[in-house]
Amino acid sequence: MKKVSLGLAVCGLLATTSIAVPQNKSFSGEIMDEACASQDGHAAMKGKDETNEQCTRSCVKAGSKYVLYDAATKTTYKLDDQQKPDAFAGARVVVTGTFDKASGTIHVAAIKAAK
Repeated sequence: MKKVSLGLAVCGLLATTSIAVPQNKSFSGEIMDEACASQDGHAAMKGKDETNEQCTRSCVKAGSKYVLYDAATKTTYKLDDQQKPDAFAGARVVVTGTFDKASGTIHVAAIKAAK
């Protein structure tokens, strides 16, 4: 009986340690709206005297979602939290979180201004 209990305990321990826990990673880019990101930036959508922040806020107000856009790789990441990015609309940032590759979504843990 002790051998069976010990065997089950070892199997349980091995099963628990083999489960992968997602690690937070950092992603750099600009907090942008998905409409502008789909066109590689604000150029096609923003008005002559409009800033990137104003353009982003206008598009979000019109129904677009906040995303992180990496211009260097032309990659758009969806953001699961739509409240944290609001303070950084149109700004270069570093987003920390876990990435769900299947949906292309970052599960946002934190956002800070890029240096």
